[in-house]
This record gives sequence, structure tokens and C-alpha cells, in this order.
Amino acid sequence: MDYVSALVPPVVMAVLFIAVIRVIVKTQGGANKAKEDAAVDAALAQAEATRQPSAPRTES
Repeated sequence: MDYVSALVPPVVMAVLFIAVIRVIVKTQGGANKAKEDAAVDAALAQAEATRQPSAPRTES
């Protein structure tokens, strides 16, 4: 019976890992892709707009 208790955690982790990968693959694209892309583009544009220009470096 020790072998069963030794195999349960890796099997459970493998099943959960496969489930996570399936969810990631299924949620790529689809109807919400344009909405998600627009949200990312807006966040990047806002980050670029608020970023301060850095002072130029002086090299000797």
C-alpha cells in the first residue's frame, strides 16, 4: 500500500497540469481575443505615455 501513497501526489499533479494546459489552449483566440488585445494595447499605450524620457548619457 505504500506504493499507492507514493504515486498519488505525482498523478494528481500531472492531472492538474494537463487541466491547466487545456484551459490555456482553449482560451487562446475566440470571441474575446479582440477585446483582450485591445485591453493590452491600451495598457501599453498608457504605460508609454506616462514613461518619463531618460536623461541622455554622457560618455567619456
